[in-house]
Amino acid sequence: MQKKQNPKWQARERLRDKGQFWTPSWVARPMVRFALNQGDSIYDAGVGAAAFGNALHSLRPDLDLGMAYLGCEPHAEPLSEARENGLTEAQLAGVAPVDFLTVPNLPKPMGIVSNPPYVRHHRLSSEDKARLRILAAQAGLRIDGRAGLHVFFLIRALSLLHPGQRLAFIVPSDVAEGVFARTLWQWINRTYRIHAVVRFASAATPFPGVDTNPLVLLISNLPPTESMLQATCLEPGGSAFDRWVEQGLPLASLESFEVVSLPLVEAVERGVGRAPRAGQEEVIPLSHFATTLRGIATGANDFFFMTHARAQALGIPDDFLVRAVGKTRDVKSEAVGSADLEALEAAGVPTYLLALDGREQYLFPKAVQDYLKEGEAQGLPSRALISMRNPWYKMESRTPPPFLFSYLGRRHTRFIRNEVGVVPLTGFLCLYPRHRDPAFLNCLWKALNHPATIQGLTQVGKSYGGGAIKVEPKALVRLPIPMFVIDESGLKDWIGSTRNEPVQLQPPLLGLAL
Repeated sequence: MQKKQNPKWQARERLRDKGQFWTPSWVARPMVRFALNQGDSIYDAGVGAAAFGNALHSLRPDLDLGMAYLGCEPHAEPLSEARENGLTEAQLAGVAPVDFLTVPNLPKPMGIVSNPPYVRHHRLSSEDKARLRILAAQAGLRIDGRAGLHVFFLIRALSLLHPGQRLAFIVPSDVAEGVFARTLWQWINRTYRIHAVVRFASAATPFPGVDTNPLVLLISNLPPTESMLQATCLEPGGSAFDRWVEQGLPLASLESFEVVSLPLVEAVERGVGRAPRAGQEEVIPLSHFATTLRGIATGANDFFFMTHARAQALGIPDDFLVRAVGKTRDVKSEAVGSADLEALEAAGVPTYLLALDGREQYLFPKAVQDYLKEGEAQGLPSRALISMRNPWYKMESRTPPPFLFSYLGRRHTRFIRNEVGVVPLTGFLCLYPRHRDPAFLNCLWKALNHPATIQGLTQVGKSYGGGAIKVEPKALVRLPIPMFVIDESGLKDWIGSTRNEPVQLQPPLLGLAL
C-alpha cells in the first residue's frame, strides 16, 4: 500500500497538520498550579480538549470554571472532545473560537498555560511565515525561518503576560535546541524570569509514540535572576511533578523527580533543556580535526536513486551512476563495505545515484534523454528543491567522505566508516578529516566512537522522542571530545598539525541533586 493511501498515515498527517497532542492530567495539573499561583483564573492559549480546564477544576472546584477558565480554540472538533471529557457549555463559556496569535490582549492579569500546536516550519505556508515574522518583530525579535508555530505561540504569550503573572508551556525541545534558540532565550532571559525547565526521561514522556521530546517551561513576568532550576521527570504519571510545584519549586529532588540549579547565562548559551555535562575535563571540538557537510539532496529519490538492475533496464550507462547510501537503516554496522552494498542490491535496495552534470540533454545518450523526459512528464522540474537547480537534472556532488554520520537516529552507532567510497544522501552527514593519513584516520575513528564522545552528542543535537538525536552539520563540528579521549585514541599527537588551535569549551554547568 502506498504511504499516502495508508489510513494510519492519513490520520497521523491530519494530527500533524493541526499539531494537536493532548496533555495528560499528571502534567497539566502542575502546569495549571504554577500559572494560577495565588490567582483565580488562567488563560489557555490553545484549549484543544481542555486538559488544563479539567486540571483547574480539580485544583479549584470552588471556582466558576466559566469565569476562571478563559482561552481560545479555533477548531470545533477539539472542543467536542472537551465536552466528551466532562466539561459543560457553561464551563467552556470563556473559550473564544479564535486564533491565539490574533488575540490583542488578555482580559485581565492572569496566568497563561498552553500546549501550543506543534506545527513544524515546513508545514507553514509562506504567507503564514511572513505573518509570524511580523509577530516576532513586534516583540523585538528576528527569528530564523525554521522555527515552528509553537515558538511564536510562546513569544506571543510572553508578550501578553502582565507583570507578576506566570506562564507554563509544554513545548518540543527544539524550542531550546533549534538554530533560533539562542536568540529566543537571550530575549527571554533579558526580559522575564525563568523559574524552571522540566525535562522528561524517554520512559516518562507525556506523549508516547509521538516523535518529540517535550519540555515544560515555567516562566514569569518578573525581573530575571542569575540561575534557574532544571528538573527531570524519570517516571510517567504519579504526583511528584505536582508536589514539587505545590512546594514552591524547591531545590530538592523527590522520588523519580531530580532537580538541579544552573547558572542562567551558561544554560541559555548551551540550551536550557540540555542536561549538564558530567565532569570538568577540558574538551576540544570536532572542528579541530574534521569538517562536515550534509549529504546529497536529490529532490526526488524515487527518480534519481535506483538499483543497478533498474539502471540496466533503463539502459543508463554506468558512467552516469555513482555508488551511494540513502537511509541509516541500510547501514547496520560501524562500517559500510562491498558486502553491504551487494546485500542491499540483492534485497532490491537502491545503491546507485544518477549523477548527471549540467550538459544539454541532447548530449546525453538516448536512454538518459528518454528517462529525463519521463521526469519532466512527472513534473519534477517544478518541485521546490529541484527547481533551484540549473538544469534541473544536474546533481549535487560530494567527494566520498572517509566517515559518515547518521543525521537522525536511535542506534548507539552514529559514526560509520566508509570503506568503499560511497556518497551519502541526506540521511547522513559527510565527515571530512583534516588529514588523510591512515594513522590519523584510525585515531580519529577511535575517538569518535568512544562512549564519552557519543554522549557529547546530546550537548549539540536536537532531541526527539524515543531517545533520537538529530545533529545538523554546523552543530556536529561543535561536538566536544574530552581530552582523556584524545589521549587514549592517540589524537593528541596530531593536535599541532591540524589547522585550528585547540579550543577549550565552556566548563560544564554543575548542579547539585539533593
